[in-house]
Formats: sequence, C-alpha cells, structure tokens
Amino acid sequence: MARKPANDNPLAPVTIAVGQEDLLLDRALQEVVAAARAADADTDVRDLTSDQLQPGTLAELTSPSLFAERKVVAVRNAQDLSADTIKDVKAYFGAPVEEITLVLLHAGGAKGKGLLDAARKAGAREVACPKMTKPADRLAFVRGEFRALGRSATPEACQALVDSIGSDLRELASAVSQLAADVEGTIDEAVVGRYYTGRAEASSFTVADRAVEGRAADALEALRWSLATGVAPVMITSALAQGVRAIGKLSAARGGRPADLARELGMPPWKIDRVRQQMRGWTPDGVAVALRAVAEADAGVKGGGDDPEYALEKAVVTIARAARSRR
Repeated sequence: MARKPANDNPLAPVTIAVGQEDLLLDRALQEVVAAARAADADTDVRDLTSDQLQPGTLAELTSPSLFAERKVVAVRNAQDLSADTIKDVKAYFGAPVEEITLVLLHAGGAKGKGLLDAARKAGAREVACPKMTKPADRLAFVRGEFRALGRSATPEACQALVDSIGSDLRELASAVSQLAADVEGTIDEAVVGRYYTGRAEASSFTVADRAVEGRAADALEALRWSLATGVAPVMITSALAQGVRAIGKLSAARGGRPADLARELGMPPWKIDRVRQQMRGWTPDGVAVALRAVAEADAGVKGGGDDPEYALEKAVVTIARAARSRR
C-alpha cells in the first residue's frame, strides 16, 4: 500500500505521489481531494494530464480568486512535463498559494527527477506508491484492505485471494470490497474459494500447496473444485510435481538467507520463505514417496489409467501423508 510521510497533512501546499502503481496514485489524489472537500465542500478540483499543463497554465490556475475558493490542482505523469512548464512548477514551489493544493503524480525514475528533487527540497509532502512486484507485498495489501473495511479475514483467506486474483491491485481491492459486502463474520479460505478460485494456474497450485502442507481434506476440496471448473488434470500433476520438488531441493540445500538460496536453487526469495514453512514434517523418505505418487498420477492422467480423477485424489492423499511423516 502507499507509504505515507511522517508529517502527513493531505492539505499541505504540495503533495508528490511517486511510483508506478496506478491504484495507489489514484488513492493518493483521492485522499487530498477528500480532505479538501471536508474543509470546503465547494472545492474546485482540476485533474490534468502533463500535456494539459502548458507554460503559464499553472499561474492561471493558481491566480487569486475574488471568492478565495479552495482548489486542488492535480497533474498526472508529471515526469513528462515540458522543460518550460517544469520551470513554472519549480517557481511555484517557492511561493505556493494559500487554499490551493498542488498534487504531482510522478512515476519516479530518472525522467523528471529534477522536478522531484526540487519538490522535496521545498518540503513537499510525499506519498510513495511503488509497484507491488512481490507476493508478500500484495498479501500485505489485501490484509490492509480488510482492516480498512473493519473486516476480519484469516491468513489463509488472504493468501488464497492473492493466489486466485494475481497481481492487479484494482482487482484485489475490488475482490476484498465484494467479500466484505457479501459475507458476514470472518472471511475464510472456503469463502474465497467459492468466489474466486477457478483460474487454472491459481487453483492447480492451491491443490499443490495444501497437499505439501499435509492438509489432505483441504487439498481434496481444492482438487474437486479445480476439476469441476475445468482445470486440466495435467496442470494439477505439474503443480504437484513442482511443489514436491521444491520441498526436496530446499531440504537438501545448505542453510542461508533466502536471497542466497534463491540464487542457488533457481527460486524467487519469496518462494524460499514459503517452502520453508511447508517443509516442516517432511523427511527424505517422504519426498521420495511423494515423487513416486506424482509420477503415477502423471501416468494416470495421460492415459495410463481409467480414472484420472481417482489418480489425482490418490496422489494428493499420499503427498499429504508424506508431509506429516515426521509429526
């Protein structure tokens, strides 16, 4: 979620929202507009693109009014402003107009960096809106969305939502909002499954995750849901194979930081942390048994057996039992 400054006054003369996460940039602007309209319901909001702010335009928009109205002037993609317009904006930093809040939405990076540096030097309020590329960041975002709505969701439900929806924050926020509106009480993994599980990649890996965690009943439920929603059995065996192999790789690896192990094993660091949690209870013999079960299931779903669904159920149960061999 957007990171706020220590001195967080939305009505500061200048706010810079910096980053490439569109939802967070929009929310940073919405926060300023909401604060301005709370102070003055008749606040005038001018939402401009960079090409609409030409040299001299800012002076016109911020010129004194007979009615001393409150105004919010927002400029999107501020990194694309022309050199002459940037001069106008920098000059404005030195003498901002009372009752006017200037909001610059900037992608960050090298382009237009001089404008950001000048804003920071002038004491502008800054809201960081970085692109959320890590699953852990998206998981924290979902938890924050539920908290903001005053709702309780289990950790498993939050993870299932991220697994099902993916990386689009707007979709994640919309899904949280829908669940909060439709579901009473604590939102759990089963509820998320009924609403959102069913995308082929997400649901197949949900089956694998529950199996390698030793949660046979949950894995079977996810398996049946996946098959009912049209997920190809071969995708599920592939996910099971990846899950078990990850357990085996990490079990045999030297200890160390996730970043070091990630380079050694060819996994992203976030997956190292996740597999470490999943591998509790596994033994080398258990990994061997699980790999055989996956191989048998793979043969079963590719024509070596009469009932692919049964082959998958048998593999899921065997893997879940193997995951609990040390417990």
